[in-house]
Amino acid sequence: QVQLVESGGGLVQAGGSLRLSCAASGSIFSFNAMGWYRQAPGKQRELVATITRDGSTNYADSVKGRFTISRDNAKNTVYLQMNSLKPEDTAVYYCHAERWVSSSDYWGQGTQVTVSS
Repeated sequence: QVQLVESGGGLVQAGGSLRLSCAASGSIFSFNAMGWYRQAPGKQRELVATITRDGSTNYADSVKGRFTISRDNAKNTVYLQMNSLKPEDTAVYYCHAERWVSSSDYWGQGTQVTVSS
């Protein structure tokens, strides 16, 4: 059973920074890709950033230049460094992992990020 546990959310003022962590119960090398999604109240869940097993990254246009996704295979953890935060970044952030061969995907429970103006 795969478990993804997020941490690092909280309340921050606009312009501030937070770093989210996603710790997996097993080796993250077993996943083809991992990523972060977010869901704001009344809105659909949206992609924030992804990172593949070989380290390729992809970002939503709204966070490019401000957010950085990274992975530490030794710690089985994926990070999302968020800088220059804006009130519109307020959302629940979810960690996601997928295995392409088995078409399996997994979600964490989410962590709240609130950016005050």
